[in-house]
Amino acid sequence: MRATEVVLPAVGEPESLELRMRDLPTPGPGQALVRVEASGVTFAEQQMRRGKYYDMPKFPFVPGYDLVGVVEQLGSPESGPVALGQRVAALTKTGGWADRVLLDAADLVPVPEGVTAVEAETLVTNGATAWRMLFRTAKVRSGDTVVVHGANGGVGSVLVQLARSSGIHVIGTASARNQEAVAAMGATPVDYRGNVLTRVRELAPRGVAAVFDHVGGKGIEDSWRMLAPGGTLVSYGSASTRDRPGSGTITVLKLVVKLAVWNALPNGRHAHFFNLWAGKARHAERYRTELGEDLSQIFGMLRSGAIEARIDRVYPLQEAAAALRHAESGTVVGKVVIAPGAGQAG
Repeated sequence: MRATEVVLPAVGEPESLELRMRDLPTPGPGQALVRVEASGVTFAEQQMRRGKYYDMPKFPFVPGYDLVGVVEQLGSPESGPVALGQRVAALTKTGGWADRVLLDAADLVPVPEGVTAVEAETLVTNGATAWRMLFRTAKVRSGDTVVVHGANGGVGSVLVQLARSSGIHVIGTASARNQEAVAAMGATPVDYRGNVLTRVRELAPRGVAAVFDHVGGKGIEDSWRMLAPGGTLVSYGSASTRDRPGSGTITVLKLVVKLAVWNALPNGRHAHFFNLWAGKARHAERYRTELGEDLSQIFGMLRSGAIEARIDRVYPLQEAAAALRHAESGTVVGKVVIAPGAGQAG
């Protein structure tokens, strides 16, 4: 079986991406060959092409943090919850920008009937990240108020929807042109270019239960100040340093140290750096079980209409460079998706 893949050969601009073909081996015991229907463009790829991802893979490699596809072959009859012809989702970290991939069957999560591949794709990395940060890390509850930075983005828009569907009030930061989209999701929009801390204090004088911050940089200090006693700051990125020279690993380590110091303060507030992959290496079976539970919940909410798939634009595999360039444009509302079977982007 031959696969078509997008390869990132070295640090470079999106246009440095290359298309190649290679032979895939027959699935071995416990493996599955998946025909990829959709893969996403995440902030991870934006950092990886700059050589700034904190857990950088070695060049050259195939980007693609997650995927949704159909099981074409199984290496053994006992393949867990998946079957031939079934639509499945998977977190991959790399490798998703291809038309076929070989994966461990145990890492595949069934996608329910009635949910399309592109719809499901918008909620794999973004949905798992949002769900875990809300309910496993911050443990927010109905009636709480939270701040979501970048509320119009991929993870941010899912955070807003999950929070609102659970009766949680949301203050969402975004650019002026995205205020209407944020309000349409049920959040109170705040222009991130203004004095966000002052505005949040006006809206929530006693502080908020949680802040979800993907920006990092100096603004993380204001996020900490927004918290009410007992509140939780969840940091899950450093977008503000994306284009600055220097090591991505060092940037993340400095951020983690700062959060650890804050977390040790005796003021009842909490600070966490969220890593979607935390625990998989040491507790693989539990990690897979929890991920399957979380994605099943999210896909169920999507199918019922409790949340919606926010798709910004879909690109064919051959236009991965354009997809990555668009994802970095600052104009995206929702998720940029690469679909190997899609026609040319319009």
